[in-house]
Amino acid sequence: MTAQLDLIIMAAGKGTRMKSRYPKVLQKLAGRALLQHVLDQAAQLQARSAVVVTGHGAAQVEAAIAGAQSATAGFDLKFVRQEPQLGTGHAVQQAVPALAGDGVAIVLSGDVPLTQADTLQGLLDAAGQDKMALLTVTMDDPTGYGRIVRNAAGTVQRIVEQKDASEAERAITEIYSGIMAVPVKHLTQWLSRLNNDNAQGEYYLTDIVAMAVADGVPVVGHRISDVLQVAGVNSPLQLAELERAHQLRVAKALMEQGVRLADPARLDLRDDVRGAKADLRCGQDVDIDVGCIFTGKVEIGDGAQIGAYCHISNARIAAGAVIHPFTHIDGEQAGASVGEGALIGPFARLRPGAQLGREVHIGNFVEVKNSTLADGAKANHLAYLGDATVGERVNYGAGSITANYDGANKHRTVIEADVHIGSNCVLVAPVTIGAGGTVGGGSTITKSTEPGALSVARGKQISISNWTRPAKQPKA
Repeated sequence: MTAQLDLIIMAAGKGTRMKSRYPKVLQKLAGRALLQHVLDQAAQLQARSAVVVTGHGAAQVEAAIAGAQSATAGFDLKFVRQEPQLGTGHAVQQAVPALAGDGVAIVLSGDVPLTQADTLQGLLDAAGQDKMALLTVTMDDPTGYGRIVRNAAGTVQRIVEQKDASEAERAITEIYSGIMAVPVKHLTQWLSRLNNDNAQGEYYLTDIVAMAVADGVPVVGHRISDVLQVAGVNSPLQLAELERAHQLRVAKALMEQGVRLADPARLDLRDDVRGAKADLRCGQDVDIDVGCIFTGKVEIGDGAQIGAYCHISNARIAAGAVIHPFTHIDGEQAGASVGEGALIGPFARLRPGAQLGREVHIGNFVEVKNSTLADGAKANHLAYLGDATVGERVNYGAGSITANYDGANKHRTVIEADVHIGSNCVLVAPVTIGAGGTVGGGSTITKSTEPGALSVARGKQISISNWTRPAKQPKA
């Protein structure tokens, strides 16, 4: 039988070098808190529980993570506090009482966000139910990391921390990542025997490796070559470097699927501000220009083109659509959709509930919110469509708006098929413009119109011949 899995995540550190009022584990990578990236692995590994050890900013960390967790995450989330912070061993000592005691625990760090679930599964497989397994990696420059000390036969004997290592030990390039898998029954016993007799005066979790060896419990190293998976964050510079490395990995994966990226170094895929996890799915022959940001769930159909510096969130872009540069699409929870062959932008804005049909044109500085535009409708310049239902082949003039809010409630505007709305018109909702009708430029329409009617609602033009403008009075 496979042992139950529990995660212990160390998230108590202050993160002084981040120079931030926010705890380090809440700093964001790809729009998601570092700690949330780590917790995501619990769901993928079908863990029974995740115990987060907090300390600095504990209340802030606990509130942020508990609020972000989905009710369907599938594991029991617990928090314990480490006060004061006396080392990694001391941190895990606080977590053990919250464990059931009959499973295998993986110890993780809340500031190491990019470890993959398959890597952790490999670590678990190496540990089985009766061994300790250490995740290790070889680094050209191992400065600052604990070194893996093996005997002549290659068996792991202990981990030595940088500050306690001899010159020979510092020359070792295989390092301990900070991630281990160990049966909880053994972990509990070894933690009770820890002491702080070292250069830092701290309780090192790594000291339990030598205890395992002394007790005859096999210690195995699960070595990987991908340094990015064990990279931690201690400063804004490191966070930025890890962000770019992560985004480049995302870009390469997209290109392997056939997506054309003008510059892989200038693509960003992020969780959205409401916590919707980043998920970009592209069809064949999709072109994405530089500087684009995708957040939340975005689907792009075959042959669609995304221009430079677009921001697209929670939206579906159908096949053959062209999104011109500097367009902002944010569907939020309601979602937004762009139909096949539609042309959007540049400098257009689609807000939640914007549902655009086939061959729709939305031009520069046009805003669409909670509105449906049927096939072939066009709003090409400087316009607003809010809470509107727009029929097929409607032409909506420059400067025109739907006045959808009366100061207390929203109302809907219906523009039926083949209507022509002139420039600088105001359609005061609730109102319906009948099919095939025309609204003359500059009109304010407050009453519904019949199909096929010409509607004009503006003051009569008056021209005064030979009129003289007022002249400025000379200064005294």
